[in-house]
Amino acid sequence: MEDQKIIELYWAREEEAIRATSDKYGRLCRSIVGSILVSPEDGEECVNDTWLGLWNAIPPRRPSRLAAYVGRVARNLALKRYDYVTAQRRSPEAVRSLEELEGCVSGRESVETELENRRIEQVIEDFLWRQEEEKRTVFLLRYWYFMSIENICRRTGFGESKVKSMLSRTRQKLRQHLEQEGIEL
Repeated sequence: MEDQKIIELYWAREEEAIRATSDKYGRLCRSIVGSILVSPEDGEECVNDTWLGLWNAIPPRRPSRLAAYVGRVARNLALKRYDYVTAQRRSPEAVRSLEELEGCVSGRESVETELENRRIEQVIEDFLWRQEEEKRTVFLLRYWYFMSIENICRRTGFGESKVKSMLSRTRQKLRQHLEQEGIEL
C-alpha cells in the first residue's frame, strides 16, 4: 500500500492503518529496535508501542516520508526502553556508536532548547545530504541504526578498514561543519 494511502487511513482513524504500517514497515522497525535492545520481548513491545505512537501522532502530524517517520518513532522508543531496562548495561554497539560521536555532538546543557535541537538536526541533515551516498549510508548505518562495523561491512561489501576510515573522516568533517555553523561542541 502506498504511504499516502496509509497516512490517509490514520487521518480517517481506520485501524487498517496500523495493519498496513505493520505489513510495510514491521521488518524495518524490528531491525532498528533489534539493534538497540537485546531482549526479543522488549523489542516486540517496543514495535507494538511504535504502532500506538504513530496512531497518536498521525494526526495531527502528516509526515512527508512515512518510512523515515516510522523509523524515527521506533528508534526513539527503543532508546527510551533501553535506558529504562539497562540503565548502565548498554549494548556494546550502541555505546561504541555514541562514544564515537561524542566529539561531534555533546549532551551539554547549552544545547537544551527545542529550537537549538532542531537547528542542530537541520545542520546535520544538510551536512549528510552533501556527502557521497556511500559515506552517508555507512554513517547512518552506524549512528542511526547502531549497526556493528562487521554488519556494515557485510551489508556494503566494504572492508573493515575502509568503513572505519570513512566513519572517522565523516566524523571529522561533521565536527568542522558544526563548528563553522557556530554550534558549540
